[in-house]
Amino acid sequence: MRNRTVLVVFAMLAAMTAFVGPQALKGAAPRDPELIDAQGYQKLVEQYRGKPLLVNFWATWCEPCRHEYPMLNQLAKQYAPQGLKVVGVSLDDDGDLILMRRFLTRYKPVFPNYRKQAGGEEAFRQAALAGRTGALPASVFYAKDGRQVGHVLGEGSRETYETAIRSLLAAGAN
Repeated sequence: MRNRTVLVVFAMLAAMTAFVGPQALKGAAPRDPELIDAQGYQKLVEQYRGKPLLVNFWATWCEPCRHEYPMLNQLAKQYAPQGLKVVGVSLDDDGDLILMRRFLTRYKPVFPNYRKQAGGEEAFRQAALAGRTGALPASVFYAKDGRQVGHVLGEGSRETYETAIRSLLAAGAN
């Protein structure tokens, strides 16, 4: 009789775990970044008008992006009280969605991230990275009035970023 009771208790626990487990995991998973195209990117920049903005373009397959991203997260935390807004844009293909999810789960960004919609490469490049090559990572700095005022192509050092951020914040103070 005692063995039967123990067996019933284990069966109930197994059933409860199977029912509750997947739902608990769903609640903990971060949302996938919103898809944007060239027009969506322009709206994004417009949304932050009036604030100094740093937009970082990255991809999971880009090793320098993986090195730079934690530093950008630290800088976003450090300069947020002074008004800096940071946004990430993943250039991963749709097939890399699982890798992108892992990347974001690992680095836990304190800033919003988006992902480029497939197609429209030239229009997106003109809207976001006019006149630039396809090098990653790439960061673009926008003044409060929405103008592009600088960029960092390739992996930048903390000193390079801090100099650019301080300049951007100082220009916004005037």
